Amino acid sequence: MKPVYENAQQALADIIHDDMTLMVGGFGLCGIPEALIDALETLGAKGLTCISNNAGIDGVGLGKLLRTRQIKKMISSYVGENKEFERQYLAGELELEFNPQGTLAERCRAGGAGIPAFFTKTGVGTIIAEGKPTEVFEGQTYVMERWLRADVSLIKGWKVDEAGNLLFRKTARNFNQPMATAGDICVVEVEEVVATGTFDPDQVHLPGIFVDRIVLNPDPEKRIEFRTTRSRENG
Repeated sequence: MKPVYENAQQALADIIHDDMTLMVGGFGLCGIPEALIDALETLGAKGLTCISNNAGIDGVGLGKLLRTRQIKKMISSYVGENKEFERQYLAGELELEFNPQGTLAERCRAGGAGIPAFFTKTGVGTIIAEGKPTEVFEGQTYVMERWLRADVSLIKGWKVDEAGNLLFRKTARNFNQPMATAGDICVVEVEEVVATGTFDPDQVHLPGIFVDRIVLNPDPEKRIEFRTTRSRENG
């Protein structure tokens, strides 16, 4: 049985502190652990290093923690759609470690798999490779990238059973799955908790061994960055 907390703030209160490293799942605003991010804002920890594909948008997702100046450094792939991110970075107020998106995903996966480093062709010959070891394999140059790990992983799931076995909802799986494995403590925000044995084992996306704490948020907002529509054709 994994502990289920009444609210996100209660789940984080005794494990969040200043100057820690967090992995935060999501892609844009899809699959972000919004209740856990709100709890971080309320708890007020400062000097955070956040590993996340991006930093939300202004005032939404991790954008909330940028607004309150709680984030010291972002390790990210995409940093558009957030004017406050841009302002802080250009003013020298925010550190940024920029990664190609696939490299970021693999660094997280490597952290969960216990692989301290790997080689990739992505970034060779660019500023991404500056200062990093390189090797030649079969006549091709590869750059070495190190794993990523975190003190706490904040993850958004869909359904979880009482043993912590987790299902993600479609594309909300994104970075949540590898990041869940790469934190010393994994806190999962879900829409539904069900009895152990409800899921067929072949359905499970993340085994319960990786889940430490569960927060129930049955009615998440699920915002999106942009909505584009077209008029229905007449007739």
